[in-house]
Amino acid sequence: MRDELLSAVGTSAEREGEQRDELGLRPTSLDDFVGQEQLKAHLRVMLTAARGREQPMGHLLFAGPPGLGKTTLASIIANEMDANIHITSGPALEKGGDLAAILTKLEDGDVLFIDEIHRLARPVEEVLYPAMEDFQLDLVLGKGPAARTMRLPVAKFTLIGATTRTGLITGPLRDRFDYPARLDFYEPEELQSIVIRAAGILDVSVDEAGAFEIAMRSRGTPRIGNRLLRQVRDFAEVERDGMINEVVARDGLEFFGVDNRGLDKATRALLISLCDMFDGGPVGLKTLAISVSEPVETVEDVYEPYLIQQGLLMRTPKGRVATAAAWKHVGKTPPAESPETGLPAGLFD
Repeated sequence: MRDELLSAVGTSAEREGEQRDELGLRPTSLDDFVGQEQLKAHLRVMLTAARGREQPMGHLLFAGPPGLGKTTLASIIANEMDANIHITSGPALEKGGDLAAILTKLEDGDVLFIDEIHRLARPVEEVLYPAMEDFQLDLVLGKGPAARTMRLPVAKFTLIGATTRTGLITGPLRDRFDYPARLDFYEPEELQSIVIRAAGILDVSVDEAGAFEIAMRSRGTPRIGNRLLRQVRDFAEVERDGMINEVVARDGLEFFGVDNRGLDKATRALLISLCDMFDGGPVGLKTLAISVSEPVETVEDVYEPYLIQQGLLMRTPKGRVATAAAWKHVGKTPPAESPETGLPAGLFD
């Protein structure tokens, strides 16, 4: 029991240390933020205009896969506007009163960041609408025939919503944002710069070739790049001399199960299951998720976007299908292809 407690304490301490590292790696200004150049240009114009008018920025909606910098951009905007930021998430706001309590504490110019905003409950959305449009809070006092409404003013704030599932945001909520933006996956050169910057903050010795090797396996995502850097750092300190070059980075990533396309054990298991158990598909999303013991949302939001971008997976009307590149990547021979479509024979029969 004592060993289990010590292990649990150690795991908790490691998790807290990783969170501190992640916070320390986040840039605090648009100039330090690497990538998303078009989005940054738009934000610079909006920030400059808002500061010139001495008014809060309009409401913003950031969409994209996890780890691309939505929370970081929200913090940067608050910092650039010299404002406080209040962070919450859609699932945490269960009732309208939960949101009302936050709104009444805001001061003029503050930034309210709601992560996973597509998961807001409908009663919470109803409270949010007048707050976004008129900076007013509608309260219902009492119940039944004696119920009455009261409208209270709230501070003029900027709402920044983040979502990985834009299609799940209701139309009325989506239309109330002044500027919806989508964050794209990063290029390897951009991720290389991010890895080198993070290495400087973490006091890790890495050359450009080593940083590029990590960047190539980071799946276009800064969060993954920073995580892989920490893993390779540990490998280099224990198994090598501490310096991360191309060879050390490659060996370290292979040691931790990250292949040359950035796929980890869980993602490769998804492809292997699709090819082995379902002959490459088509197979339904729920069935595929169950086969690898993962939630449907994780498969759809975390694994699939990168697999599709890499040409390893296709979404078809009948289900998910492994491409020829996926079969080759897992070291298996694909089934015969239809000469008309290039897809497995019988796919749309």
